[in-house]
Amino acid sequence: MLRSAPRPSLLRTEFGRAPDGTPVDRWVLDNGAGIRAAVLTYGAVLHELTVPDGSGGDPRNVVLNLPTVGEYAEHSPYFGAVVGRYANRIAHGRFELDGTAYQVPVNDRGHALHGGPEGYDRRVWTAHPTDGGRSDRVALRLELHSPHLDMGFPGALDVSVVYTLDRRGTLSVDYRAATDRPTVVNLTQHTYFNLAGAGSGEVLGHRLAVDAEHYLPVDEDAIPLGPLARTAGTRFDFAGPEPRPIAAHDGDGYDHCWALTPVRDGVLRRAARLREPDSGRRLEVWTTEPGIQVYTANGLDGTLRGPDGRAYGRFGAVCLETQRFPDSPNRPEYPSAVLRPGEVFESRTEFRF
Repeated sequence: MLRSAPRPSLLRTEFGRAPDGTPVDRWVLDNGAGIRAAVLTYGAVLHELTVPDGSGGDPRNVVLNLPTVGEYAEHSPYFGAVVGRYANRIAHGRFELDGTAYQVPVNDRGHALHGGPEGYDRRVWTAHPTDGGRSDRVALRLELHSPHLDMGFPGALDVSVVYTLDRRGTLSVDYRAATDRPTVVNLTQHTYFNLAGAGSGEVLGHRLAVDAEHYLPVDEDAIPLGPLARTAGTRFDFAGPEPRPIAAHDGDGYDHCWALTPVRDGVLRRAARLREPDSGRRLEVWTTEPGIQVYTANGLDGTLRGPDGRAYGRFGAVCLETQRFPDSPNRPEYPSAVLRPGEVFESRTEFRF
């Protein structure tokens, strides 16, 4: 008698406690077809993503992670976290909205990065299982309330993030937010990918393609200089029909935003493709966002280690962060990041394996 394939499932276990004593849970989403995703309520972190190789065997965790809540709280460079209220950088932590100037905490070379030193990556979110009545997927909703002037940002913000894993091998991330007064919002998923397996060394041999013909040049502090620039003829040109090696140029990696080919608001478009030649694992990133930040883990130095003891060194992963452009609150020519009462911020990103 033929046995039916396992159904997608969701399992909760205790993972530890946040620095303030709040319990932290770990939820495992299993698609019943060889892919598992583990999510922490601390930082809405994607803690593990186990994916088979190109032939359907050798399942490995392909995201960098840490073994304890304490290490996330003390040392994590945003491993797997949902970051906000404003992902990426705001120059000098200053912006003006409707004639009012705001100063938010600076935490990166004199600029605000990923919502400040106590951003959403350091909060315990509330988790609720949800599957939408479907038997071919499993989903987890995480919710967070961010009060008015949280990290200096105006407006109380209610945020939800839904992770959905389906049998086809797609991990979807749906963001939704509403505010009680004008504010700026930019949320992204900050997972560090290594398709050879977390802790397997540099990713410079991974093949990358980015569906964009323009990028944002930046200064020495990674703040955009202003206008978009064409990628053609530069080291930022990953727009060819075939992915090419990420590589490093004169020892430098990437920490830049590409401007994706415009489509209608709310419409999914492919943003990037990533392939690891030896394992055959392939990833496509689709999003409704206008940009994607490619970061090649330039700041890792081997001091952080995963649960298996493997060290994470420089260029040991690549982040593919779908988002609004950096410093958009100060750049009216960029896609707007302003959210007003009565409006709903909605965004979707899909990681397709």
